[in-house]
Amino acid sequence: MTTQLLNGNLLAKEIKNEISNIIEKKILNENKRMPHLGIILTGNNSSSITYVNNKIKECKNIGIQYSLIHLPINTLENKLLEEIKKMNRNPYIDGFIVQLPLEKHMNQDKIILSIDPKKDVDGFHPENFGKMSLGMKAFFPATALGILTVLERYKIQIYGKHTVVIGRSRIVGRPISILMSRKNYFGNSTVTITHSKTKNIEFYTKQADIIIVAVGIPKFLKGKMIKKGAVVIDVGIHNHENKILGDVDFYSVYGRASYLTPVPGGIGPMTRVMLLKNTLMAALNNRK
Repeated sequence: MTTQLLNGNLLAKEIKNEISNIIEKKILNENKRMPHLGIILTGNNSSSITYVNNKIKECKNIGIQYSLIHLPINTLENKLLEEIKKMNRNPYIDGFIVQLPLEKHMNQDKIILSIDPKKDVDGFHPENFGKMSLGMKAFFPATALGILTVLERYKIQIYGKHTVVIGRSRIVGRPISILMSRKNYFGNSTVTITHSKTKNIEFYTKQADIIIVAVGIPKFLKGKMIKKGAVVIDVGIHNHENKILGDVDFYSVYGRASYLTPVPGGIGPMTRVMLLKNTLMAALNNRK
């Protein structure tokens, strides 16, 4: 079977052009200030620093303004809450993110709850998550929105299909399961959520029309675990012995899947561009 790769780099470029056109039409032509994204980073986690640098690079490429607050390792939780409060109150920052994961001494739920839902462009606040669950307008988590957009732009049918999600995190697994199953023009998939503790996981993956893998284990999904013609979305990214790997064993799945996202160049660039899209949405909401 010929496997078509789902090119996230190409799609992200198209969407960035669309965002630029909206900015020109609805912001620059009306002499309004540019969208402004705030970023709060704590500690020295190398992956987090890389993610933040990539986000800043995307902002620069598209002309979105940004502010970065980088707090040192072992910063007290109250100091982080103070910085969040400042961004909540700053009228010139349309939306902001607190880069995860946080230091172990931080209460992640408390931090997320302290973010103004109207500025929560990561889509992690319970108000946004709840609205998404109910089909209301909200900020959707960027990775989940990126996955849905890839499937939609490549015209991959999900209506009536069986989707198996591997992973149950609030960042990917839970939100994408909601978005895939919602009663919407692009939804109505039957979703099964599995994870690393699921017994006989192959029983589920072999039945799946679409598999979304966000389990955080390199090369977890093997070709023998899928049926021929399945659509496979790989959300994982790992630096292993100077090689970038995903959660999918790419070479064993390639040739069995009908569609497959590469790593890198698949969901990663789509996640970043969806954050820009959410920031633009926040800016337009603030201009009303």
